[in-house]
Amino acid sequence: MASFFRRAPNNSWSDHLLLKLANIAGALFVMGANGYTVISPLDVYYTGKETYFTPAPWAYFLWPVIHLLVLGTCTYQFSGRGKELIIDIIGWNLPLLDFLNAMYIYSWTNQEYKYALVFMVFTGSVVSKIYRLVKLSTVRNICDELFLHLPFSLYHGWTTCLIFSTAFAAFGVNAETEPVKIWTKVFVFLSLFTLQTIASAYAYASAEGDLPACLAVSWFIWAIFVHQTPEKSPFVHWCALGAAILSLCWLMRSAIGLELKIRSRNANNVRFGFAHGANDHEGSRLLGGH
Repeated sequence: MASFFRRAPNNSWSDHLLLKLANIAGALFVMGANGYTVISPLDVYYTGKETYFTPAPWAYFLWPVIHLLVLGTCTYQFSGRGKELIIDIIGWNLPLLDFLNAMYIYSWTNQEYKYALVFMVFTGSVVSKIYRLVKLSTVRNICDELFLHLPFSLYHGWTTCLIFSTAFAAFGVNAETEPVKIWTKVFVFLSLFTLQTIASAYAYASAEGDLPACLAVSWFIWAIFVHQTPEKSPFVHWCALGAAILSLCWLMRSAIGLELKIRSRNANNVRFGFAHGANDHEGSRLLGGH
């Protein structure tokens, strides 16, 4: 893997230094802010507005995974291949994403849920742009997968889910004081159905699907099922269970597609190796070899 981080001859670590520092500072700041909201005495994710679409608090522990992967992205930007993708293609979209994410965290922490929804929609828009740019790039090595495709697939799937939960926090009823009504049930069902549609789109976006994005959606829906107990609303609880089970189908489809792609790649490598060896042997015979 060390060879993947080897700089190209015309690539210096100081090229576009301001952007590289902005990427690192933004990633560290957002990681610290999100970490504080999880471990702080305020218990932001435990004492926020309770709605009929609120997931279990442990769902938000996906944030640290995403932030650690993005820190890997910031490290990868110092390599030749990383500069080509992160600096030259993604550019200032990554610091913008960090800023919008930080504003979302600030708004959510202060229980300004309508502002949080606005910032989350913009965050999702920027993530979608980066996600599209990354998916259009060709995977050349394992670092492309780990530090580009994996973090932004998780990021895209996770922010999509957060848009729905933040919308319920901004406009939904308080589940602790108000019983579930017909319109709340309708919007919960439509939201779960939409998330299923998005997960299926991830699964069939390519031959191998998008396993990390499907995982983020499935993780979120299972957290809703666990948190929305039958005592709160049997309708929401069982709808979430059905959606959670269905999300595993998209997860399995992506996992199988990825496995088939890996097998196909390995088979092609073996076939190429045999062909290369046969050509070498034939060449040696032509040159008088035995």
